[in-house]
Amino acid sequence: MNKKERLAEITEILRPLYFGARTELVYKTPFQLLGAVILSAQCTDSRVNAVTPELFGRYPGPRELAAAPLGEIERLVHSAGFYHSKALSLKQSAAAIMEKFGGRVPDTMDGLLSLRGVARKTANVVLGEAFGKTEGFVVDTHVKRLAWRMGFTGSADPVKIERDFMRQLDRADWRWFSMALVLHGRRVCQARAPRCAQCPVIDFCLRRDVNK
Repeated sequence: MNKKERLAEITEILRPLYFGARTELVYKTPFQLLGAVILSAQCTDSRVNAVTPELFGRYPGPRELAAAPLGEIERLVHSAGFYHSKALSLKQSAAAIMEKFGGRVPDTMDGLLSLRGVARKTANVVLGEAFGKTEGFVVDTHVKRLAWRMGFTGSADPVKIERDFMRQLDRADWRWFSMALVLHGRRVCQARAPRCAQCPVIDFCLRRDVNK
């Protein structure tokens, strides 16, 4: 069985378990989703969801956040980690959205990638969740780990991993399956002490019990 055939089998096993898989970040608007994903870098969604209510309660849109004092943004996002960089990304992205996109979050890959703090992972999440567009495959730390353990890529580069999945998987499945892998990585195939005995796709794993 080649990689594409193995991936097809895994997809069908996980489909009913993670049907309609979506981000666990809480947001009300595309801009708030963008901000939440920027904050989620090297941070848990639960921590981000604890930060964003006050942040977006004070600065709900790009106009308000672009005008906010940088120090105040840093204070509000401090617990999400890397707060200097993340606060600057939030403020500068908000300013760019106001200046270049008429106050609306761009709904194209190129437009999103022009914003500070936005790489393909963030852009793919925003395009898929906020605009229903499938331009690529979300690759976060969980997807990277599962791709390696299941032998679907030999690369550690998120862009190369994304391309590997895009070549091996039908486009119609890119969006939901990437989010399914994120959730499976959080709940079952964890970085430390993976729950191999509970994994429905363990037969396809090349590195089972890797951390035992």
